[in-house]
Amino acid sequence: MKPERALCRQVLALHSKSFALAGTLFPAGARDDAAAVYAWCRRADDAVDLAGPDHASASLLRMRGELDRIFGEGPLADPILMGFQEVVGQRQIPRYYAEELLQGLQMDVEFTRYQTLDELMLYCYRVAGTVGLMMCHVMGVADPRALRHAAHLGMAMQLTNICRDVMEDWGRRHIYVPDELLGAPVADELWARRGEDLPLPLDPALRRAVKGLLQQAEALYRSGDAGMRWLSWRCALAVRTARLVYSAIGDVVASRGHDVWAGRAIVPQARKVGFAAQALVTGLVEVPARAFCTARHEVPARALRFAEDLSGDRGP
Repeated sequence: MKPERALCRQVLALHSKSFALAGTLFPAGARDDAAAVYAWCRRADDAVDLAGPDHASASLLRMRGELDRIFGEGPLADPILMGFQEVVGQRQIPRYYAEELLQGLQMDVEFTRYQTLDELMLYCYRVAGTVGLMMCHVMGVADPRALRHAAHLGMAMQLTNICRDVMEDWGRRHIYVPDELLGAPVADELWARRGEDLPLPLDPALRRAVKGLLQQAEALYRSGDAGMRWLSWRCALAVRTARLVYSAIGDVVASRGHDVWAGRAIVPQARKVGFAAQALVTGLVEVPARAFCTARHEVPARALRFAEDLSGDRGP
């Protein structure tokens, strides 16, 4: 195995226990390519988060310069960039998806305030829906009908992250819960008091808002489920396992009454293995139906764009 591919696998194993389990279920070629995509996305996210507010913009500018070399002919020394460049070339991943992901990180740098759910959906598309779209290329899912469902699944996972990490994000001065779910008075108070302790009297409003976001995530998960038909059997096993593990994080949040003070929601490893078994059984049941699923084999001719294809579209 090339050193850069080995490093990408290490990054996945270190930073995401949920995705690492699912990654082991991919076919061999897709497994390494998925790790390379994850490692680049993690590198981009860390470049902004770990730089701190004073240096995040400069880090993001550097990432954009690296994209020019990844999608061009420029030399690359970083092994993660080298691994991602190889996957981009072999799998014909559109540059647009990587650029949109960086646009999502720009929203983090600017501490964007999300007034509506639709505005939050754009953020989720950029930082996570695009990852689902890149994964379509990694998995060889060429049929354009799969793309919308893949974007929805990524967006559902991002919404789950937001619900799980309300307190953690507050500590970083980020508020992702949109104003329309909080109510204007609560949203105004939250934004005015960033940097302080999260105001306990706002607990009821936060609980209602988190519940609403998890309901939205569930609709998007259902759309993701509908797209499994376009995946190969092995890829569907891996993706469905990740989907079940991630939605279970939301279930933990809900079981606590959507209490954002309750600590980080965690799914035990034994349950994750159980979800892999569940995904296996579901995949076996689907085998007859796959025989009637017609697939196109050409690479999609254009990238899926939020404004054209997903704006205002929150489910199947």
